[in-house]
Amino acid sequence: MTAIALTIAGSDSGGGAGIQADLKTFSALGVYGASVVTAITAQNTRGVTAVEDISPATIAAQMRAVFSDLPVNALKVGMVSRSETIATIADELAAFAGPVVVDPVMVATSGDRLLREDAIETLRTRLIPLAAVVTPNLPEAALLTGKPVAKNADEMQVQARAILSLGAKAVLIKGGHGSSAESTDFLITADQTVVLTAERIETTNDHGTGCTLAAALAAELAKGASLEDAAKSAKSYLHAALKAGVALQVGSGRGPVHHFHGWWPA
Repeated sequence: MTAIALTIAGSDSGGGAGIQADLKTFSALGVYGASVVTAITAQNTRGVTAVEDISPATIAAQMRAVFSDLPVNALKVGMVSRSETIATIADELAAFAGPVVVDPVMVATSGDRLLREDAIETLRTRLIPLAAVVTPNLPEAALLTGKPVAKNADEMQVQARAILSLGAKAVLIKGGHGSSAESTDFLITADQTVVLTAERIETTNDHGTGCTLAAALAAELAKGASLEDAAKSAKSYLHAALKAGVALQVGSGRGPVHHFHGWWPA
């Protein structure tokens, strides 16, 4: 049977993040991708210049169209900028039995804010409790927990457990914003902690890394992998995409990772 993953996220006109990155990742990992667009952004490698939210009614219509026809095995929720958007998605997911990956896209790589301040509480109370796994980076974990950005492994794990207490089944807190020689992530559930490490790659081609990791996680879950195996595979895929992406020449700002590094050279 064909593995199907759904991305519910914003569109990135520059192609490096959001819906575009998710669909590239699904395809690269051998999964059929469907999509629900939550917002249209005007952005490139230098930043975001405009955002237009899709109406809750149209978001709901997209989700119903997909679910009424496609047997979705797993899904990822990315950019959801407004409380109304989050509430609509949560309502439509009420009957979905598969794993939900929530990537709390709050700030773009460029530093542009993508989630309204008044929507943070709705994200905490409506969407995170539905998650099989939440995938915050360090700034996002700080915003979700109301704490300063974690400076070490202990603080990362404390914040991950605080997010876990909101109702998620697992939290994959990412150390990509750290400064050590290795990028260390922690996959934390109620009864275990899995440490995931990889060599830190010095590159300016890192646009869409969070989207890509969460999409890879959803793709592996759609194929039936366990959460731990899916996280390990997603980490490996992103690391390879970052490493190959160093040679990409796309735009004049922070370029994308190389999603199709296994098929064509940079």
